[in-house]
Amino acid sequence: MSRTLFSLVFTALVGFSTLVGTASAQESADLPDPHGIGLREAATPVAEEIHIFYDAILVPMKLGISFFVLGLLVWVAVRYNKKANPEPSKFSHNTPVEVAWTVIPVLILLIIAVPSFELLQVEDKMPDGQVYEYEKQSGTLFGFENDFPEARMVNKKRHIEVAAVADSGERRLLQPGRDYDVEGLGDPQVTVKLAEALPGSEHLMIRAGRTRVGKKKVLGVFGSDRSEIVPAPSITIKATGFQWGWKYSYPDFGDYEFTALMLSEQEAGKDLYRFATDNDIVIPEGETIRLITTAEDVIHSWAMPAFGVKIDAIPGRLNETWFYTEKKNTYYGQCSEICGKDHAFMPISIKVVTREEFEAWVDQRREDEGLEPMFGQQNLAAVQGGASVQAALK
Repeated sequence: MSRTLFSLVFTALVGFSTLVGTASAQESADLPDPHGIGLREAATPVAEEIHIFYDAILVPMKLGISFFVLGLLVWVAVRYNKKANPEPSKFSHNTPVEVAWTVIPVLILLIIAVPSFELLQVEDKMPDGQVYEYEKQSGTLFGFENDFPEARMVNKKRHIEVAAVADSGERRLLQPGRDYDVEGLGDPQVTVKLAEALPGSEHLMIRAGRTRVGKKKVLGVFGSDRSEIVPAPSITIKATGFQWGWKYSYPDFGDYEFTALMLSEQEAGKDLYRFATDNDIVIPEGETIRLITTAEDVIHSWAMPAFGVKIDAIPGRLNETWFYTEKKNTYYGQCSEICGKDHAFMPISIKVVTREEFEAWVDQRREDEGLEPMFGQQNLAAVQGGASVQAALK
């Protein structure tokens, strides 16, 4: 097989794999496709990074190594069989070959290791971004306090995102240098100066922080950077695994706990059987969630493929992770640690809703537990990242 033909076949297989995988994920919404070969559609920035790492680095490497080894096997079988090579060469070693088969695998492992270490850090480190929202006004000067720890202070333009938010909630990202300039980076007070005042139908929102998550350039070189600053957690959920189900509590919204058990096939229907539960976890869109896990008996594992989250629940120990999504939907996962005879019957379901719907759900849950409503009929704006500032420099 010529080098050109090999390259064409390799490229076609990579493209086919990515295309079919993406199509399968889209067709199956958040449910796994038994005929698909790709990952479930990403619903969080972390899941997007995992998909890029898998599709752009791991898949090409796996295919390349597989075809290279296959080519060697075919070449050796054809070129050095007894008929084609009746008198075999006799030698004890080959220094260039030995150096190659040592150095090349090391380089391959480095190419895999560097981005994977960065990805693991993103998954493990809790976001600390802050969100500042300002009232509608005709001014062009806006500021915020750079009160992050010294090692995490905002000191680069990429540590800030400036957006115009319409009355409908649609967010329009402004471009640095063209739509606004920043002064005071690294100082206690940072100032954002707009090129022109926003229209009356929009107000300004600034995200600040070093936690940028989402699609980045592959190996820091190829593709575009669509990462975003993720705000600090505003809601904490505790998940407790037991044989065989999950218990959940929302310590920020009252001292109560509820179980989430698998629905029967009659209740869930054929498509959602072993995925749907009798009580969904409910979270608001556009807010970062801190998830704490533990277990009552044996080790369980809380896994949500669409979020790129998998974390063990261990008796006597608290583990934590986080996720953030702006996509309203119901997502499904399962316990991913073999924990006993009913391990396959511990599904996880999360419903992502608007902030208003989430507040109504919290009040209903509190009412079911005999507690007073926390929000009532108030029309509260979503609290993102634990900070909401309505101030500007004049």
